[in-house]
Amino acid sequence: MKQMNTDDVHRKRKKIRAALSFLILAVLLVLLFFAAINIGSLQTGFAELLRGLFVEYDANVATIWDLRFPRILISMLAGAGIAVSGVLFQAVLKNPLADPGIIGISSGASFAAVLITAFAPGWYFFAPLAAFAGGVAAFFIVYFLSWKGGLNPLRIILTGVAVDALFSGLASAFNSMSGGDMTGVASIVEANITQKTWEDVSTLFPYILAGLFLAAIFIRECNLLSLEDKTARSLGVNVNTTRIGISLVAVLLASISTAIAGAISFLGLIVPHIGRILVGSDHKALVPFCALAGAFTFLLADTVGRTIAAPYEVSAAVIMSVVGGPFFIILLRRSKKYAN
Repeated sequence: MKQMNTDDVHRKRKKIRAALSFLILAVLLVLLFFAAINIGSLQTGFAELLRGLFVEYDANVATIWDLRFPRILISMLAGAGIAVSGVLFQAVLKNPLADPGIIGISSGASFAAVLITAFAPGWYFFAPLAAFAGGVAAFFIVYFLSWKGGLNPLRIILTGVAVDALFSGLASAFNSMSGGDMTGVASIVEANITQKTWEDVSTLFPYILAGLFLAAIFIRECNLLSLEDKTARSLGVNVNTTRIGISLVAVLLASISTAIAGAISFLGLIVPHIGRILVGSDHKALVPFCALAGAFTFLLADTVGRTIAAPYEVSAAVIMSVVGGPFFIILLRRSKKYAN
């Protein structure tokens, strides 16, 4: 009886901690959103912002609406997509070190988007679909090259690093051959969202919304994949088909985000680990939490990047690499089961 009471208390504490984590994160995201709006040469009060948006024209508010709002929304949408993609890849591969940037998905998507932007700019509207195709190709290349009588988590990471280097190098080569003057190509390669517009927001939003919806549909399957394959099959799960389906959703989220915001590494690695600490490993809580946390983290990185060296800017991808590199090394050293 005492043991049961102890377990009940422990579960209750976990639920309270998860609820508080969601609440605090939501409040921080709202605060960061309004802070990001006001960071820059133009600033406006909350009352002036509302009046300029809904009551009467205000030149300052109109400028902020056209220049900062698209950038902020793209940061939040792409951050949510990449973070949830990381959660799905970690569930599918049973590898807590999986990240769409590390295993080459983002760079494959980036390369495909660069090809469309460089050689068929009139088809820019189809860049997200091309990026998705590139992400799928990169995923299957990594999967195929990592297979050796089974999938070893460390082998996947090492193969992914090599594939990531290949596609990143090709994308950079196209950027260099263009003289660096192709704005669309450079923005994808350098993950620069400075000049993004409402058109980019309208392109990104439906894909991310669809991807997050599909991720929510697969929440139960993600939990079951954490079990042994034999156990999952005994519960009626077609393991191979389910893995492919979830992988395609993860590739969709990462690729579409990359097509608009550029390749961002480590975001899909850091956020899920923080999520598991705060809300646990149940994907019913983990997926929505990571969507919020990813939006917050990317927006924070972008906001820091445009203020840390003002009036110059540091790409959010660079900020994430500086933070994520040491984080990845720490996780790799602590993951003893992958040391052999």
